[in-house]
This record gives sequence, C-alpha cells and structure tokens, in this order.
Amino acid sequence: MKLKIIAPIAAACLAAVPGAVAQADNTNFISRPLSLLDCLNIALRHNASILEAQRDLKASQGIVIQTRAVALPQLSVNGQYKDTERTAIESFGPPASSGGPAFSISPPVQNWNGDVQLVQAIYSGGRLAAAWQAAGVTRKQAAAQYDTAVAGALLDTRLAYYDVLLANQQITVQEASVTLLQKELEDQQNRYQAGTVPHFNVLRAEVALANEQPALIQARNNFRIAKNNLANLLGYNLPRDIWEDVPLNLSGSLDDRPCPVNLPDAIRQALAHRTELTALRETERLRQLNVVNARSGYKPDVSVFAGYGWKNSQFVDPGDLAYTLHGWNAGAQVSWDIFDGWLTRGKVVQAQALYKKSQISLADEARQIELQVRTAYSQFVEAGEVLDSQKKVQEEAEEALREAEARATAGTGTQLDVL
Repeated sequence: MKLKIIAPIAAACLAAVPGAVAQADNTNFISRPLSLLDCLNIALRHNASILEAQRDLKASQGIVIQTRAVALPQLSVNGQYKDTERTAIESFGPPASSGGPAFSISPPVQNWNGDVQLVQAIYSGGRLAAAWQAAGVTRKQAAAQYDTAVAGALLDTRLAYYDVLLANQQITVQEASVTLLQKELEDQQNRYQAGTVPHFNVLRAEVALANEQPALIQARNNFRIAKNNLANLLGYNLPRDIWEDVPLNLSGSLDDRPCPVNLPDAIRQALAHRTELTALRETERLRQLNVVNARSGYKPDVSVFAGYGWKNSQFVDPGDLAYTLHGWNAGAQVSWDIFDGWLTRGKVVQAQALYKKSQISLADEARQIELQVRTAYSQFVEAGEVLDSQKKVQEEAEEALREAEARATAGTGTQLDVL
C-alpha cells in the first residue's frame, strides 16, 4: 500500500526508455537489456497478481450470471418410472356381500410419467428488479477491482525497475569511494616506504578503506535483491542454480527531468480516477440493493407456469405401458410467508448495517487517498530539494578533493584533508 500512494503524482514523472515489446517465456530472455516499457508489458502477461485478478474477473462473470438467474424463466424436464410389487398395491371395488357382481380394480404395478415445465417469477417484492440491477453493478465492481490490481502491479514493477537502476548507481558511488581510499592507501604506503610519513598514516588509510568496504558490500547486496524483486514481479521462474546475481540487464537510466505538480489538481484527479473508489462506490450500490432484496421477504412471491405432461393410463388397459395420457397445463402460484420467525427482519437489519458500513468505508478510503496524495507530494518536494542540494554538494566535494590532493602532494596538506 505504501508503494501505491505515489501513483497520482510520481507515476507521471517516470519516463519510459523506448524499447521493443517482447514476451518472456523463460530466463534466457533476461539476458537481453530490458526497457521500462518491456518490463511493463511482460508484467501485464506474467505478473502473478495480474493473472490472479484475471481469474477473479472471470469468476465475477459467473456471479453475474447467477445473480440474474432469479429473474429469468426456469425450464425443467422431469421423468419417473416405478415398478411396484403386486402385494403392495391395494385393489378397490364393491364387496362381494353387497349382492352385486364382485369385481375389483387394480392399478398397474408399472407406472411412468414425464413433463416439461416452464416457470416464470413475475413478482417477488422487488427482488427481481434488484437482482437484475445487482448483476450490472457486480460487473462494474469486478472491472474496477481488476483495474486496481493491474495499476498496483504495474506501479510495483515501475518502482522495482527504478530500484534496480538506483541500486546500480549506488554501487558505482561506493566503488568510486573505495577506489579513492585504495589510491590513498597506496600513496601513504609509498610515502611511508620513502620515510616521509609515519606508519600511523598507513594504518589510518587502512582503517578508512576497511570502514568503506561494508557500504560497497551492502550496495551490491541491495542490487541483487532489487533484481530478484523485479524478476519476481515479471513472473520469471529463476533456475535454482542461480545463487546470487540474476542475469537481468536494464537499458533505462535515472533522470531528473522537471515534473511540475499542483497538489489540489493531484488530489482532484486521484479522487476522480482512483479505481479503489470506483469499486467501493459499486460495493455501496450492491449493499443498497441487498436491503431491497432483504425487504422482499415481507411480500408475496407470484409466479406463473405452463407445461406439458405424459403418463401411462391407470384404468384403461393398465397393463399396457404404451397407452399414454398427455396434455397441457398452466396456472399461477402465490407464496407468502405471513410469519417466518423474524427471519426477514434479521436479514433487513443485517443488510442495512452493511449498507451503512459501505458508506463509511467509501468516505474513509477517500480520506486515505487524499492523505496518500499529500504524503506523496511532500516526499516529491523533499526529493527535489534534496536532489538540488546534493548537486551542489557534489560539485563542492569534487573541488575540495582536488584541492586536498594538490595540497597533500605539495606537502602543505594532511592526510585527514583527503580522507
């Protein structure tokens, strides 16, 4: 989350170095220098977070279909065949003692039936319209969540790319410092052998060099970690035989091109375009529709149906299964739970509470995004000021080193001036 807060401001200031777009299927591709554009396109195809978001988006399509199902007609086909033992079937007819002819009617031991039924709900207390609207809202919510995941993954990739470039530059700086101290050590050793300086000067140069080595080691380690992080965001499966240095080469470079940012405009753009807010707005709408759905339990359900059925005869030649009775049927059905043990009331209370919670979450997220933009803006201003000051420091340090070396060579300066 911390990385994402700079999206509204800093993302516009990071320029991509032109390069061909290519797809990476294995680690052999890593040896090719990658531009920022290359990395972003590779991440779009292979980043795990983006791939997971694509599956979530696909799953949401299934939820949309399920949500709309309640408002669509239901068509079903049913069939049954049953064979019953004769002793389990009761015959009926006038008893023999009635004086009339004695006979009995026995239903068949074999029975079958089948039907096709179409049912359409026409009223459910607002649940049908709410379900249809909820399907559209769910689709918008899923799209916003997918956009959020993609934006986050691309921002992480962009930052990781520049982290690698920065770590590489830090190695260059530390190597230059170590090289300078090595040169100073060699100079003091030569002077000591010539008898112009005491051995203490040599020891001091050795200590200074030894103290600088850990910074170089740490810079190289940070470089390895940064490349591993970038490779992971690109979706690479690194071979297990790669222990330390990942063969990942970048063609980009760090730059400090000016990027004017107006804080009020940045806040306004963030509140208007951040997909996190879009997703939460759709969540709020879904919660509102859930309240309508819960209240529908207070009202009746009305549906109509029509169908066609077939069955074997029970009385005309009951032994002949081929003698079929068939025909149409149609009607309407009403169901109304007059008292359901306060089940509907409980659903309404829950739905209303979740709706209020979604409103609070939306307002809080808007405040958090504004805070993120303000924080990122402050960091952006700080970085610019530090960069300007460091440029001056670098110029003065280079001049001071040149003068110190000149004085030391002439014998008018001390070793401390150089170190």
